[in-house]
Amino acid sequence: MALETRLTKVLGIRHPIISAPMAFAAGGRLAAAVSAAGGLGLIGGGYGDRTWLEGEWQSAGDAAVGCGFITWSVAKQPALLDEALSHAPRAVLLSFGDPAPFAERIRSSGAKLICQVQTRRDAEHAVDCGADIIVAQGSEAGGHGELRSTMTLVPEAADLIAAKSPATLLCAAGGIADGRGLAAALLLGADGVLVGSRLWASREANVSTGMHEAALAATGDATIRSQVMDLARKLDWPPRYTARVLRNAFTNRWHGREDELVAVADEEAAKYRQAWAAGDPEASNTFIGEGVGLIHDIQPVADIIDRMVAGAETRLHAGAGLVRG
Repeated sequence: MALETRLTKVLGIRHPIISAPMAFAAGGRLAAAVSAAGGLGLIGGGYGDRTWLEGEWQSAGDAAVGCGFITWSVAKQPALLDEALSHAPRAVLLSFGDPAPFAERIRSSGAKLICQVQTRRDAEHAVDCGADIIVAQGSEAGGHGELRSTMTLVPEAADLIAAKSPATLLCAAGGIADGRGLAAALLLGADGVLVGSRLWASREANVSTGMHEAALAATGDATIRSQVMDLARKLDWPPRYTARVLRNAFTNRWHGREDELVAVADEEAAKYRQAWAAGDPEASNTFIGEGVGLIHDIQPVADIIDRMVAGAETRLHAGAGLVRG
């Protein structure tokens, strides 16, 4: 059981699957499990907690993993990138900001530079920065992103890469939660996929039981893109990015009342932090994408990946059978 693509050949992996470096959820245990299952696991650098990040590198052990950073955040703590590079990561993913200041440092270390983009314009800039792999992230994705859909952004990025930098690899992200999504991404012109939500819903992810249960009870209709969770956490996210989360009591209260939330941010920030630490899915937020409606269980990473690849192979073979001479 294998899908051989340019991504598997370049990275030396069995399956064309990279795990998203989801802040907090994507620790060393998740990243190591993805790599052991034949993909490439990425530790989530998040907002730059040095102690947490170092602990997750230790949790990954000797596994061949990489790391991902929120670009605008690591720009405030560039030493964190140097620390990550000291662990000889297979790849470093940058998203939500300009990768140019860090691109040469990453590539000269021997790590593959992965740039996640949300627009065609940003994909072109990533090519100019020398990205080895571009991830075209559609708005279906959980967590932060923009407004383009996976279905149109991926082939547009594929056309750009073919015309401007054919050696650059392309991964699709956003709403890819089973074999159908993986097969579709390959047919859209991607070399592989970056998977977030489905691996978030795994036994190895750093996710509370309450948030997992909330996700299993939800459908894709239950998500919303909003800024209120960032305002409540007093995080300085650029306004172009919103986050997709499950609708809950918190979003029902504050979405559309952002100015009022800012006015009481100090009080709400303390409440939010407490709820997050407790894994409360109503008073904090469950960061998951529209693919939540395709997730019906919490499984080990190896089972998730095996099932996704087998499902993709079945769909691709079935699709080939539709063609008549």
